[in-house]
Amino acid sequence: MALVLKDRVKTTTTTTGTGTVTLGSAAASFQAFSVIGDGQQTYYVISDATTFEVGQGTFTLSGTTLSRTTVFTSSNSNALVNFAAGSKDVIVGYPSQATAGGVPNCDNSSIGTDLSGWSAFQAALQSGVTGGTLFGNNSTNGIVSTYSLVYTTSTGGYKGGVLTANGDIYFAPNYAVVGQKISSSGVVSTYSLIYTAAAAYFGGVLASNGDVHFVPTLANRGQKVNSSGVVSTYSLVYTNGSGAYIGGVLAPNGDIHFIPSAANRGQKVSSAGVVSTYSLVYTDAGGAYYGGVLAPNGDIHFIPHVGNRGQKISAAGVVSTYSLIFTDAFGAYAGGVLAPNGDIHFVPHTASVGQKISSTGVVSTYSLVYTVFAGKYAGGVLSPNGDIHFIPFAGNRGQKVSSSGVVSTYSLVYTIGDAYAGGVLTPNGDIYFINNSAAVGQKISTNPGQPLGLGVCLSSFLNKF
Repeated sequence: MALVLKDRVKTTTTTTGTGTVTLGSAAASFQAFSVIGDGQQTYYVISDATTFEVGQGTFTLSGTTLSRTTVFTSSNSNALVNFAAGSKDVIVGYPSQATAGGVPNCDNSSIGTDLSGWSAFQAALQSGVTGGTLFGNNSTNGIVSTYSLVYTTSTGGYKGGVLTANGDIYFAPNYAVVGQKISSSGVVSTYSLIYTAAAAYFGGVLASNGDVHFVPTLANRGQKVNSSGVVSTYSLVYTNGSGAYIGGVLAPNGDIHFIPSAANRGQKVSSAGVVSTYSLVYTDAGGAYYGGVLAPNGDIHFIPHVGNRGQKISAAGVVSTYSLIFTDAFGAYAGGVLAPNGDIHFVPHTASVGQKISSTGVVSTYSLVYTVFAGKYAGGVLSPNGDIHFIPFAGNRGQKVSSSGVVSTYSLVYTIGDAYAGGVLTPNGDIYFINNSAAVGQKISTNPGQPLGLGVCLSSFLNKF
């Protein structure tokens, strides 16, 4: 199910009440709702002389109906309108609420990660299509190539990366003793860090003010780089010497949540820079979770590594757990990716099957083409054509899941054990792998039909490890 917008779509309805409306024929010089496509979502406006409702719903060809799933604004205090008898106009629109932070520009903390924000993100991603086909971006596997790095180490240099508002990609330092970044023009350079230690950080998050926060693993302090390139450190409330946090997620209110790995409590940094901790329902000192994903409803899902259950924190701060179908005490999954339909895919590390959780909370598994026990992939990236690419760690080939759920593999140029950890999507459609122990960089050029907007790639729904 995709969000579809079309020009000049207008009809009428005589349906009364608050339920699904039955649509009439297209108005003169307008298109019928059938151009939206059976089972697809769209934005709608229903109005008569005295009442109105703006929202999101699903078009069904059989019976020619439009559901009213989400109301953004209405004449009934922004709730469903109990329409009276008589004719009402029904049109496809683009509500202002859908643009409010759906593709954030990183200059404020209003990132709009509610359902309307997610829908706006979907629409923005789909705007790069060709030939009128959703995700038809002239991309199959993409072109795989390598590039030179300034700094490498065989012991795990960087893990995870962050795209910034100026187009730079910052690598999150793990064992590296210097920072490394790639400019929007592809120039690789290094910069000095204030704090370095073995396995200091694992992953990074772009804050709402443009700062890049590295996620503390063994580090005893936080470290960040601001939008001007200035590096600074700050105090943490909780640290441990066995891998406290791995990966992070920007929450709907601007908080940065570090994802608990061996930590026995959650930890976050507010948009004002205040560090605090909170209680978890489940912990495992062996590395419970690796990375997290922001769901369309604002929940942050922790991705199970050795954890034997799922765990999430709601936008309201409520922590809860849920059952999984597949778990592995050796490190089942590492990182996750939000698919265009709202499913969260866990990235297989030692797992022999794929696993995902739908936007309605249903957990399911699926078959993979390539499985090896020892750490196949670490992190993943959504490409412009809707494919989810798993980032090769010890895997000797690429593996991806298409927007229709088809799993396939493809050849890589460079492979070694523990090669890359995490990846970043850039506006031109390139997916950069972040070098862990690799001696060279590697990327996939997906060749989208037209470049993505920077705002899409900066979205809190993308590029998380």
